[in-house]
Amino acid sequence: MRRAVGPLVVVVALVTGAGALVNGAGALATGAGALATGTHPTTFTGARAVSPGVVRIEPGLIHPTTIHPAAEVDGGGPPTTATCEADYGVACYSPGQLQKAYDLKPLFDKGVDGTGQTIVIVDAYGSPTIQTDLSVFDAAFGIPAPPSLTVIQPAGPVPPYVENSNREGWAGETDLDVEYAHSMAPGAAILLVETPTNENEGTSGFPQIVAAETYVIDHHLGGVISQSFSATEESFPSAASLLGLRSAYVDAAAQGITVLAASGDSGAADVEHNGHTYYDVPVTSWPDSDPLVTGVGATHLHLSATGHRTSRDSVWNDTYDPTTQKFITGKSGPSPLAGGGGLSVVFSRPSFQDGVQQVVGTQRGVPDISMSGACNGAVDVYQGFPGQIGWFPTCGTSEATPLFAGIVSLADQMAGHPLGVINPALYSMSAAGAGGIVDVTKGNNTVTFTQHGSQTTVQGFAALPGYDLASGVGTVDAARFVPELADAAG
Repeated sequence: MRRAVGPLVVVVALVTGAGALVNGAGALATGAGALATGTHPTTFTGARAVSPGVVRIEPGLIHPTTIHPAAEVDGGGPPTTATCEADYGVACYSPGQLQKAYDLKPLFDKGVDGTGQTIVIVDAYGSPTIQTDLSVFDAAFGIPAPPSLTVIQPAGPVPPYVENSNREGWAGETDLDVEYAHSMAPGAAILLVETPTNENEGTSGFPQIVAAETYVIDHHLGGVISQSFSATEESFPSAASLLGLRSAYVDAAAQGITVLAASGDSGAADVEHNGHTYYDVPVTSWPDSDPLVTGVGATHLHLSATGHRTSRDSVWNDTYDPTTQKFITGKSGPSPLAGGGGLSVVFSRPSFQDGVQQVVGTQRGVPDISMSGACNGAVDVYQGFPGQIGWFPTCGTSEATPLFAGIVSLADQMAGHPLGVINPALYSMSAAGAGGIVDVTKGNNTVTFTQHGSQTTVQGFAALPGYDLASGVGTVDAARFVPELADAAG
């Protein structure tokens, strides 16, 4: 590929009122067909010890606690797999290795590279250096610049960047999302939608996301929306407070736009409203649990330097790997580092999961599908904002979700239009044994952690033949999957 040049970047602040865009749960349970049925909770108890109306949402990316600046690895460029394995004891991968692993070359050779499509990335705050960061990333890997990188702020202007862990986390999340969605679909335009806060539900946070996404949907600005954030279902004060935030997804379904969300990085566990205390029972998160959203889990890719698989993909779970734990957390663990998955306590089984009733029972199960996300197999991300400058091996379902957004945009191009809600197609393809869906049958998302002075294990779910609550229907061979999805969902 040719050397990258700087993409067109436009920043626009479009202030709209969030209040009118957030409707009551009753109205949201209708109007989206069979997909919106069964939203009445059976066991929802709400948040434990949480102030009314406060729900933390967090970026899903995972960084090592020790900074590894570019100057220390491979002469200032992105670290290679060999460098990461020698220096850190874990593998790290480039976009080229992932393109090979997911069999994208046959599509690229036919001109199926996302041309004519727009991938929408939604992140709190965004990254102040996204233009430069993407240009450095593209130049390092020989990826063409996207036709455009447009930044909008439809829910209000983002406060000036300050160097703290919250803003650095969201800036890193933004860089990861943009760089790896682009790597899967280099011909697609990128629309980065920044929101002005992530603090709480009720007055800011999720309602701002609803406002921003509704603006994008109503103005037909893109065909697939990628969300690398979530909040544990039980951390909402009530089921009604969660259901009252679904309006953008109902709108997207009605207008034929695909919405994706990361399933989380804590395996079968997840965090409470404070962002660091784990629930000691299996839980799952929203919006990935929403039937109108495709929940994206994570696999562990085992690749050579050229991107060839050395063994079959497995469920991502680095919880019990001391070397990876040391690299990411600075300690030997165990600590939750695994793809999220489980059963919703808000949504009952949607019709598209009737064929996997033996796995999900009466409830909505997540994830729906999985892509690369393991920390022992992290991807090279370039960041240039104050506080974190250089190449960072980065992992999590925040990697998996933009990767899949790129794949969906390829299917949109092949179909000639956005595909809308793709969950029914995914499950019908899986049931029919479609060649593009690659079953994941190894691994689980059980996690262990020490909390309040004692060690707790939350028993998760094992990979199975067919659908399971650790990997969904599996992962993809894009050369087959893209035309199959375009046909099944088109």
